[in-house]
Amino acid sequence: MNLEDFRNFCLEKKASEEDFPFTKDILVFKVMGKMFALTNINSWESGAPEVNLKCDPEKAEELRAKHPESIIPGYHMHKKHWNTIKIYHKDITPTLLKTLINHSYQLVTQKLTKKQQQQLNEHL
Repeated sequence: MNLEDFRNFCLEKKASEEDFPFTKDILVFKVMGKMFALTNINSWESGAPEVNLKCDPEKAEELRAKHPESIIPGYHMHKKHWNTIKIYHKDITPTLLKTLINHSYQLVTQKLTKKQQQQLNEHL
């Protein structure tokens, strides 16, 4: 998966939007103002792309055990709830990455307030 594919997949999510709230190099994807994915554009350009994704703590531990070189505690994030995914490792397939993005998005949308969830459901 390249950066454009990653970007398009994240933006296909209902009410998702991209932002650069930290620096011009850190691309963040949000739903209803809540982050579900972020990446440093420079990592893609250097050939070693990484993304941070939210993850259920138990699932995060399982993924880190199964992919110790590719999935690590989230860099500059809450280590219990975020993983850094080293996409350049061969065991991170596009299918696995999409599954992890979907999981992150789902976790964030489940935590939205009832009003936000209603707005999300009304979003075209």
